[in-house]
Amino acid sequence: MITVDNLRLQFGGQVLFSNVDLQFTAGNCYGIIGANGSGKSTFLRILSGEIDSADGNVYIDAKARMSVLKQNQNMYDMYSVMDTVIMGNPRLYECGREKDAIYEKDEMTDEDGMRASELEELFAELGGWEAESDASRILQGLGVAPEYHGTPMSAMDPRLKVKVLLAQALFGKPDIILLDEPTNNLDLASVVWLEDFLMDYEGTVLVVSHDRYFLNNVCTHIVDIDFGKIKMYVGNYDFWYESSQLVQRLMKDQSKKVEQKREELQAFIARFSANQSKSRQATSRRKLLEKLSVEEMPASSRRYPWVGFKADREPGKDRLFVSGVTKSLDSEILLNDVSFIVGKEDKIAVIGRNERAVTMLFKILMGEAEPDAGTVKWGVSTTQAYFPGDNSAFFEGCGLNIMDWMRQFSEDKRESYLRAFLGRMLFSGDEVYKTVSVLSGGEKVRCMLSKLMLSGANSLLLDQPTNHLDLESIAALNNGMSAFPHNIIFSSHDHQLTQTVANRIIEIHGDGTITDRMCTYDEYMDLNKA
Repeated sequence: MITVDNLRLQFGGQVLFSNVDLQFTAGNCYGIIGANGSGKSTFLRILSGEIDSADGNVYIDAKARMSVLKQNQNMYDMYSVMDTVIMGNPRLYECGREKDAIYEKDEMTDEDGMRASELEELFAELGGWEAESDASRILQGLGVAPEYHGTPMSAMDPRLKVKVLLAQALFGKPDIILLDEPTNNLDLASVVWLEDFLMDYEGTVLVVSHDRYFLNNVCTHIVDIDFGKIKMYVGNYDFWYESSQLVQRLMKDQSKKVEQKREELQAFIARFSANQSKSRQATSRRKLLEKLSVEEMPASSRRYPWVGFKADREPGKDRLFVSGVTKSLDSEILLNDVSFIVGKEDKIAVIGRNERAVTMLFKILMGEAEPDAGTVKWGVSTTQAYFPGDNSAFFEGCGLNIMDWMRQFSEDKRESYLRAFLGRMLFSGDEVYKTVSVLSGGEKVRCMLSKLMLSGANSLLLDQPTNHLDLESIAALNNGMSAFPHNIIFSSHDHQLTQTVANRIIEIHGDGTITDRMCTYDEYMDLNKA
């Protein structure tokens, strides 16, 4: 259990939140949400003891073991992958090291023998004999193959390092787990594994995430940082979102009587409560919702950008023909004899654990890389716009402000038009004069999406467009992609976006070959389970 009493945090003269009184109990998963810069990660760091609050206290059971997802990918470079994971239980790791050091001595004293006996007992009590197999199971679930388990962390790809650090946080049955963006850089299969792990976990979980599907599946409560306050609500993200929208609409409608509003809210609670059947946490979540009062419904000050794509002309019958595309890089086969034809209604999600292969396919489709073999042919009436996975080339060293940067891609150069357009993407007032090179990751993505919207293209290619976006922007992008009537080829770690947008799945396997299915993402996953 974690108890937060009268917590307040001030940063640079600004109060991020104050008067925070919360209790986090075992058996529940708490999703922490809020706009970028609201203090989500900072709140986790306060709970972990990494930083101090301005006022207030955090009480944690002295016997409870807390595990935190580390953010520094290089801090374990001197250790192997396996050792790094086992270090998630420091007491077990140190016990094993001390025990091994004694046995490595040329001669053992009586004291060494006594100490070794004590350590053997403690090692067994802490689950030391099963540690490597448990660590291996977690690593493989997250997509880190056994051949990497003995590899030094310094030699690991950064995307795999992230998975190792996540495995470390999950290892050893901690009482409390704090996770800051655990689904970042995870492929969809790894996210599904993580969901299953957390749904079976009996301790206390606090997680910051921009993945709506993930929050819906694992969370029993939503902790919202808004208005300089932190409030806890029963239910998953969808319940929080839909109820906050309903509350806002009812608050605007002053003509309705209080009792009528109350009845509408109560009807909403009852309807949503009855539908909580997705996860193994559903029963307990439903019971909590049934006890919810109207006064506990959330109100939100969130701002949502507007994302909408409009083609300047209709594409013809022929869209895209890919034939026998093969590509290797650094002696690794990324694509192996890849062939597919894009039809009129196709919105294609490209998935696969090797993200280099996915990105390479996008680059070849856009002509930014040449295949070793094979051809790519676009229909003569198609026009393409591309959202690259790495957008740094558009911003690094660029001295333009947002207004002038956007003017490069717009046929209408008028400031009034551009300001109105940028306002819909949440760039208002003097913000439009910020130099693009100093923008945050999320602001850069919103700029790139604006560039895409201004293109008028009838074929969109998006490589991980949800990276760095907050929940509100992801929801807006989801709506924009769903409403676009022409072809989209995209990759995303966001399960809900992939499920609701794609009607076709192309999976790139480890050997570079593909599986191509006309179905939704959930249907594809079900086929693979069969």
